[in-house]
Amino acid sequence: MPHHVRFRLDDDAVAALGSLRARVRDAGIDAPSPGGDARPDVTVAAAATVPRATRDALVAELRLVALPALWLATLGSVTGDDERLVLAAVTDPEVLAVHTAVHDVLAGRVRSPSAAHLPGSWLPHVVLARSRPAEAFALLHPVRPVRARITAVELHDTRTGETDALA
Repeated sequence: MPHHVRFRLDDDAVAALGSLRARVRDAGIDAPSPGGDARPDVTVAAAATVPRATRDALVAELRLVALPALWLATLGSVTGDDERLVLAAVTDPEVLAVHTAVHDVLAGRVRSPSAAHLPGSWLPHVVLARSRPAEAFALLHPVRPVRARITAVELHDTRTGETDALA
C-alpha cells in the first residue's frame, strides 16, 4: 500500500521508542531500519491511492477533531504479522474518534484500502522488531508505557518518500 495516513508522534515519545528499538538492534535482532524515514509513527489507514480531492477532504475533517495522546503499553504482535514485535496502544474513545473520522472521509474515495486498518480491525502500534519477536519480547519485557502525543496527521507516499501534513 503506497499511501499511508499516519500519526506523527512527539519528540519525547520518538526518543523513548527509539531507545527500545536500539536495545533490540544492539541485541542483533532486526529492528526497523535507520535508513529512510525511521521515525516511529502509527499508521491509521493505507491505500493504493489517495486522490487530491480526498486529501483536501481529510484536511477539512481533521480540523474538526482534537488530536489525543496515545498510551503505547502492550508488547505483542498484530494479526497476520507474527514476525514483528509491536508496542500497541490502548484504544480509547478519543483515538478511535480520529481513526473513524479519517475512515469516514476515505470510504469509497480511495483505491484498495488496507483491511488491517479499517475500523474494527485496526490496532494502533509502533513496530519495535521485524524478526525474532519472542527474543525481542524477552529482551524488552516488562516495558514501560510510552505516552505519545499525536502532533500531526500525515499522508506518506512510500514510493516517493513524500510526506504531506494533513493536520
